[in-house]
Amino acid sequence: MTGDDARLLDDGRPFVVLGVSAGIAAYKAVELCRLLVDAGVHVAPVLTERATRFVGRATFDALASEPTQMSVWDEVSPIPHTRLGQRADLIVVAPATADLLARYAAGIADDLLTTTLVATAAPVVVCPAMHTEMWAHPSVQDNLATLRSRGVSVVPPEDGRLAGGDIGSGRMAEPATIAAAVLEMLAAGGAPSPDVIGDLSGVTVLVSAGGTREAIDPVRFITNRSSGKQGHAVADAAARRGATVVLVTTSSQPRPSGALVIEVETAEQMETAMLAKAETADVVIMAAAVADFRPKLAADVKLHKADGIPDLLLEPTNDILAELGRRRRPGQVLVGFAAETDDVRERALAKMQAKQVDLMVANDVSAPEVGFDHDTNAVTIFGADGAVVFVPLAAKYEVANAILDRVLPLIGGART
Repeated sequence: MTGDDARLLDDGRPFVVLGVSAGIAAYKAVELCRLLVDAGVHVAPVLTERATRFVGRATFDALASEPTQMSVWDEVSPIPHTRLGQRADLIVVAPATADLLARYAAGIADDLLTTTLVATAAPVVVCPAMHTEMWAHPSVQDNLATLRSRGVSVVPPEDGRLAGGDIGSGRMAEPATIAAAVLEMLAAGGAPSPDVIGDLSGVTVLVSAGGTREAIDPVRFITNRSSGKQGHAVADAAARRGATVVLVTTSSQPRPSGALVIEVETAEQMETAMLAKAETADVVIMAAAVADFRPKLAADVKLHKADGIPDLLLEPTNDILAELGRRRRPGQVLVGFAAETDDVRERALAKMQAKQVDLMVANDVSAPEVGFDHDTNAVTIFGADGAVVFVPLAAKYEVANAILDRVLPLIGGART
């Protein structure tokens, strides 16, 4: 080790290797480098040869804490990958292309970046970036599952504009999001936060969200005040914790990164989607507010006031949660929601028993800042095992993680 190496190790700054592989999102790695350096991190950039087709090494040389490295053969140290792997407090790869993920999962070490990844005992964070079709390919998801099983953390991609003008999943997370995850892990001594750790890796989570709309005529419908914010927050939190997420929603809320989203409108459409997807789900979370009634016969044309008050004959919709309870597989976790305005505990417990769920998430939607269309919620989580957990007023994303914390120990052992 040189004197400069010793100085860098002793100056108190965390040492982060920033790996950049060959994807169009490499330009975002420049901003990530700047954010980490500004936060007091010593950043050592390692670029693959093909990454320089998208961004030049001189850019990283100007912004990082030390010169860019690209090859096992062009360094003073005879074993640069070992030197980097031993010095690193953390390694982050952004972007992590499908090719990089495949080579890392297979243990192929054929350039400086992959040899450093294979040679290190430091925590590793990968930030996938690729086109939607590639992101959805089973081989990519299998490779991510393999890496997660080895302790690699994943900052999942987002929905948005992709190369070529397409819109979809696979866009690398924003540099600020990645930097926050890296800094949080460093502050925790390398331990990932729940958002990054992947404690739901290998688990398929099915979530419903939003209020259904039951047509009266082509322009009017029966609905409720549900915005879908809590269901979307649950889906987002599950995806960030490594789950394979399917979201069935009526809502226009932002789509969780990496989730398969099925858009529906009516209770009947939601029932069809939920029952089909529940067949392969490990966890089913019924957060949607499904209409209890619908018009028995919707008009084909708009009803006009001049024609008088219509006779609106209602019929009950099917109880999706109860049907999910009847059809559930052994070991499948089922979570229901009870939005009430009175006798919340009694109604939630009765609903839990009648519909054969493992957890019932109840809230008093008449309380201030709770429930429908708010960004906050306060819930009580009742368990079939008798456990009761109260979650005080908090952001819906925090409530979502509290629910998932209760789901986690039940996976594979839920009541039959």
